Amino acid sequence: MRRGQNSIGVSLQANPEIDFTNPDALIAALLPAVRDAGRVEMAHFQKGVAIEQKADRSPVTVADREAEAVLLTALSRIAPGVQLVAEEDIAAGATHGYARRFFLIDALDGTRLFIRGKPEFSINVAYVEDGRAAFGLIFLPPSERLFVTRSDGSAYEARLSLAGDEAFSALNWKKLETRAPDRNALVAFNSRSTGGASAHLLAELNVHEARPLGSAMKFCLIAAGEGDLYARFGETCEWDTAAGQAILEAAGGSVTTLDGKPLTYGHFARGFRNPHFVAWGRQPLWRSGDEASPNARGA
Repeated sequence: MRRGQNSIGVSLQANPEIDFTNPDALIAALLPAVRDAGRVEMAHFQKGVAIEQKADRSPVTVADREAEAVLLTALSRIAPGVQLVAEEDIAAGATHGYARRFFLIDALDGTRLFIRGKPEFSINVAYVEDGRAAFGLIFLPPSERLFVTRSDGSAYEARLSLAGDEAFSALNWKKLETRAPDRNALVAFNSRSTGGASAHLLAELNVHEARPLGSAMKFCLIAAGEGDLYARFGETCEWDTAAGQAILEAAGGSVTTLDGKPLTYGHFARGFRNPHFVAWGRQPLWRSGDEASPNARGA
């Protein structure tokens, strides 16, 4: 197979078509592109980037666009004909209709923190089928932590070195399992932009410790048993959450709307925006309508 380069100088391997519905095969095919996207992001992170503003006033950088281009090129080869829904592509005006199956891509989740020099950003890739996040991959370039769902239905973590070129089979995989919540010592991860409503919920649950943290890494740390919940009552989009939900559910957790129903995907008509949700280490400890509802407290 010949090896080429894309327009930004990142090497790309032409992949034969694979069974992308097989998580292990998909991970193996994606790893070179995920590693290359991580290298792109870290190169810009270390030297700084110019900031632009999208139509919704959120920031975007060349790192977002270059990393997304790497992933889209790889996915178009791995799963030709399958719809690809990517954050920056949508922001640039791409439109999509209903699809039973598609990929969700957030090549640089946590752009604001990336700009501020905080190492709290991630690469998110999810495969959605019939409204459910069926596969998730999240890579944290600053720490080289890789989280995935594998073919046995479980979630795993491995170290993916940006300096190396280890293949899927050479990685040292650790199976993930969420922890049983201790109602007297709950630990929550908060978005750094969390609002008052989620703060009220944490108070109602008597959360022992709330740690501000950026990007989809919150889902990963709950999946790894390092926390118990993440409540988000602010605006998010499906590419922010799908990969994390797949990983967390495979580790024993759940992600639900405020009425306790699973968060679902493919809501094209509302621009891929999510409702408010809570990610739980196990099953929900609260839902709207409970006596301790934060809405009853004026949140």
